[in-house]
Formats: sequence, structure tokens, C-alpha cells
Amino acid sequence: MSTLASVTVGDQLPTRSVHLTRADAVRYAGASGDFNPIHWSDRAAQALGLPGVLVHGMWTMGQAASAVTDWAGGAERVASVFVRFTKPVLIPDTDEGVLVEFTGAVTEVTDETVVVALEATCGDDKVIGAARAEVWRAEVRR
Repeated sequence: MSTLASVTVGDQLPTRSVHLTRADAVRYAGASGDFNPIHWSDRAAQALGLPGVLVHGMWTMGQAASAVTDWAGGAERVASVFVRFTKPVLIPDTDEGVLVEFTGAVTEVTDETVVVALEATCGDDKVIGAARAEVWRAEVRR
């Protein structure tokens, strides 16, 4: 979308479906520099009382933000993103991994910005809450 001129309250973002495996989480740990074993070892996660390995919260937030940037026409259009993590995304030690889905809906439109309420689910669980992004309606000139 080159402009957001025609956006109205209630418009839906396309669903972004992301398949995640343990190997993906390990690669993300390497890219982020966060090698906490709760992101790759069931033994370490369970020793801390967690049900199993969970993906980095920043991975979840980044995927939610990507759903917005894809819809808005680029990262330069996104003024801010806020996410509260409500449940961890658990990654089973299987080849299938887990599916996480990201959606959003326009909740406010002003002359300058569009506010999008974001949602991410893994199975029946909402994994983010009170999540929102603010997007510039016009291209940002630098």
C-alpha cells in the first residue's frame, strides 16, 4: 500500500502465519545474542518451573511489527509499537514446531496517523495483549 489515505476504523490487516521450530529459536538466539537455555533446552526451562522451551519475547514482538510494516508499506511508516506479553510461545521438540498467527485491526485514524490493535495467537492462546502500533499515514521525509 503506497498511501494509507483510504484506511478506516475496522479495516483488518492480513493474517501473518509463521511456522516456528526449535531450530528457528536457536538461530534467533544467535542473531539476538540471547543464549538463555530456556530458549533451547527443555531441561533448563523445566528447572525454572516453565513447561518447556519458549521463544524469545522479542521474536514475537518482531513478528507482530513485521505484520504492520508489510501492511503499511515499510518500516519507515511505523512510528511506534507496544506489546505486552501475556503467555509464552512454547516450542515443542518436533519437526512440526508450532504455528503463530498475527493479525490486527485499525482502531483509530487521524490526519497524521493510523492506530492498529495487534493480536498474536498460538493455538488457542493469545500470546500478546494491549498490543498496538502507530503508523504514519504519509511517507516520512528525511
